[in-house]
Amino acid sequence: MSQSTLLFQIEPASRAQDQFIQQKIDLKTKPPGALGLLEPLALQIARIQGPKQLQIVNPTMLVFAGDHGIAAEGVSIAPSEVTRQMVQNFAHGGAAINVFCRQLGFNLEVIDCGILTPVEGVEGIIDQRLGAGTGAIHLEPAMSLACVDKGFAMAQALIERHHQAGCNLVAFGEMGIGNTSSAAAIMAAIMQLDVADCVGRGTGISAETLERKQMLIELALLLHQSAMTGPKQVLACLGGFEIVQMAGAMLAAAERKMLVVVDGFIATAAALVAVSINAHVRDYLIFAHRSEEQGHQRMLEHLKAKPLLSLGLRLGEGTGAALALPLIQAAVNFYNQMASFSDAGIEAVV
Repeated sequence: MSQSTLLFQIEPASRAQDQFIQQKIDLKTKPPGALGLLEPLALQIARIQGPKQLQIVNPTMLVFAGDHGIAAEGVSIAPSEVTRQMVQNFAHGGAAINVFCRQLGFNLEVIDCGILTPVEGVEGIIDQRLGAGTGAIHLEPAMSLACVDKGFAMAQALIERHHQAGCNLVAFGEMGIGNTSSAAAIMAAIMQLDVADCVGRGTGISAETLERKQMLIELALLLHQSAMTGPKQVLACLGGFEIVQMAGAMLAAAERKMLVVVDGFIATAAALVAVSINAHVRDYLIFAHRSEEQGHQRMLEHLKAKPLLSLGLRLGEGTGAALALPLIQAAVNFYNQMASFSDAGIEAVV
């Protein structure tokens, strides 16, 4: 595995044309700022794609699935078997993410990053397994550093395939019982916060289970404190196979100057790692929504992100990222198609 594979050569989005782009936005037939968050979104996309004509091509939803050793401790309302059952549901087209992708025009791929038992004999599941569930993070590292590197390389190859097919926007979702524990642990480690500020109820656990979840994450952070010398080490100690591959895919997509739509709490934890590895990734990230999961708002603030939606979502799967696509398309279309004051013969409102 070459060193360049793991370093990722990411250029910051160019700000050289900012004045031209902003003027183009401001001179549309509307008061300045009247389209709210769509305006900075159009600016962001124009920085990446160039100021003349914006486009969304072959938007693709990638749902990464993996199991977590900590789930055996009962930190979720569901057992780990549900991860596999939901992956089957994705493959058969019956989940919320399938419905939204069909409605909104996303291509959907489901990646098995390491669920406990693979789904066999079902088409539509990509095998990128790093193992059969991670280690229980309060007892041992989630995985080896070599495993993190392997996950990054797999994710890079996946993104390259889509880039070669002409895709310029990828969105990320996940499935994995116990993954809010991993995400909260990553958040606490990278942002240097108390666990209580990071841990939430996930899919709706009781107060007693929440207390246990918090205690286990505190144990994990204590256990791995000396080993977590960088973001990749944090992933090795605390991550999930799906979080590793999401982080790697974000780095790879930014390297290819693709737009990256980030879903909720778990995907934002992956983004937190990716930005810690290479700060230029942030230029390519579009944050879809604010999750109901405790801690997500603080993570978004840390990343200086204003999400497009706030719908009270806490499902995962990439559902929030899917629902954001029409807004991203609206930003592109107003930029491309909306008349300027001079085009329309209207006196400018500036």
